[in-house]
Amino acid sequence: MTVVPATRVEAGTAAAAAQHPAVAAVPPAPPGRTAFLPALGAVYRGQLSRGRVARMPLLFVAALQSVGILVLLRGVVDIDDATVCAQVVAGSTVLVVAFVALNLLAQRFGELRAAGALDYYLTLPIPRTAVVLGTAASYATFAVPGVIVTALFGALLYGLPLGGLWLLAPVSVLSGACLAGLGAAVGLLAPRPELATVAGQIGMSVVLFLGIIPPDRLPGASWVLRDLLPSSYAVDALTESFRPDASWAAVGADLGICALVAVVALAAATAALRRAGTA
Repeated sequence: MTVVPATRVEAGTAAAAAQHPAVAAVPPAPPGRTAFLPALGAVYRGQLSRGRVARMPLLFVAALQSVGILVLLRGVVDIDDATVCAQVVAGSTVLVVAFVALNLLAQRFGELRAAGALDYYLTLPIPRTAVVLGTAASYATFAVPGVIVTALFGALLYGLPLGGLWLLAPVSVLSGACLAGLGAAVGLLAPRPELATVAGQIGMSVVLFLGIIPPDRLPGASWVLRDLLPSSYAVDALTESFRPDASWAAVGADLGICALVAVVALAAATAALRRAGTA
């Protein structure tokens, strides 16, 4: 699925500002740089307004594919094994986040770079981190309904307790930040937007494969790759929340790893944005 194509903009023109409400909303602030939070809010609102065009198809596809996986596996997995059921539901839920934060964001930044739209952002007195975070947050907003629907439907379908679903909030935010940083970096570093699209789709497939299959059932040394995949820790945290005797210390540790990787991934995406501006 391809997001709304980016519009080519020329730095310093009024037409470019009109086409990009995110940056048009940022005050010029002649002497210095715009503060981080106002810049972040402006980029977020602008990208959110652009994404509304594809909102319904995005929500439909993001939720439908995960719900379809839940229904398909319902007739395959052992329902009496609560651990496997929890893993399937948690993996399908995080897949919604991966579809938006990793796949679509890689496409978006790849298109922005190919269209030359990043040149305009880079001429503005706003922090580069605000551009990455604002764009990522706007796409993450569209993933929220799909995450809730998938987790709730999966828990009911597989007979899992609903008491731990409050954990959806931190799991969605932290896994989304991890994958958004990776998706933005991929889109900014890919030499062509087509390669960014392919890389995003491959990344989403890896999240699907390593998220749904329980670690002890992975073939070969796949568990090594799973340990390196940040979203797997979000899956483990959500899986643990479905247990009656959940270890909240383990949940906290998994979410802590997600938070640490998120900081690193977003820093890498910011560095990639600077590199794209000087290329």
